[in-house]
Amino acid sequence: MSKDNSGDTEKQLQALEEQGYTLIPDFLSSGQLQQVNALYDIMLGSHQGRNNFEGNRTERIYTLVARDRVFQDIVEDARVMALCDALFQPNYLLTASQAIVISPGETPQPWHTDDTFYPIPRPRPMISLSTIVAVEDFTLENGCTEVIPGSHRWSDEQIAGNYLSGDSEADPDFPKRLAGLAVPMTMPAGSALVFAGTLLHRGGANRSSGTRRAFSNQYCQPWARPQENFFLAIPPREVAAMSPTVQSLLGYSIHPPFMGQVTASHPLKVLQPDFVPPAFRKQE
Repeated sequence: MSKDNSGDTEKQLQALEEQGYTLIPDFLSSGQLQQVNALYDIMLGSHQGRNNFEGNRTERIYTLVARDRVFQDIVEDARVMALCDALFQPNYLLTASQAIVISPGETPQPWHTDDTFYPIPRPRPMISLSTIVAVEDFTLENGCTEVIPGSHRWSDEQIAGNYLSGDSEADPDFPKRLAGLAVPMTMPAGSALVFAGTLLHRGGANRSSGTRRAFSNQYCQPWARPQENFFLAIPPREVAAMSPTVQSLLGYSIHPPFMGQVTASHPLKVLQPDFVPPAFRKQE
């Protein structure tokens, strides 16, 4: 971005602190939005969810960052990087990158937080930061994301009953208790919802006759294990052609003093065509 975005970043950080989420309007350019929709037209059709949490009428395309250059550009968007710079330690990581397309007839997703699998007692600072980007308008009818403002500060006892494993909430009455607190995130295509990994949220029910296209990029502290194993999902020869920022986000970086090293070498060396780990070098 060419303009100074520091004022917007401060307002967004304040909103994240106070309510657990913020919005970035016009996050995608018209060109990016057109590109993403065109790619979705090609890619969608064979990535149906496998359970109630993924969505029985929802398509999810994982490792989206590797599907096209446009997704790499979006992953390293300067506005999101500014938030991550302020919230996380250097060399933070991309933890998830996926398309989420809710089809007609989908039921509400179980309430959950995106970093619930990190076993650190709540309340606590976020370990991850999530984005949900609208590729089509988010409406009350087509399954817009719903959030519980302030729940990023809740204790383990207060969120007990949310989705942990299986297909639904651990406590069947949990959705009823949250019903009056939920706020629907209606927003036009191209907008981005950014929220703390500790915030309770869910995808809504799709009662419309059309889809709700979106994608989610999520980021985490450099010492946290990412949800997606990008080392195995993306061949190094593909990563070698990506920008230095995206390479770092995918884990080709070091968290001091040596977390992420490859046989005592910087992981970027793996991207060199002639790199062979010492253990596999032939002895002369």
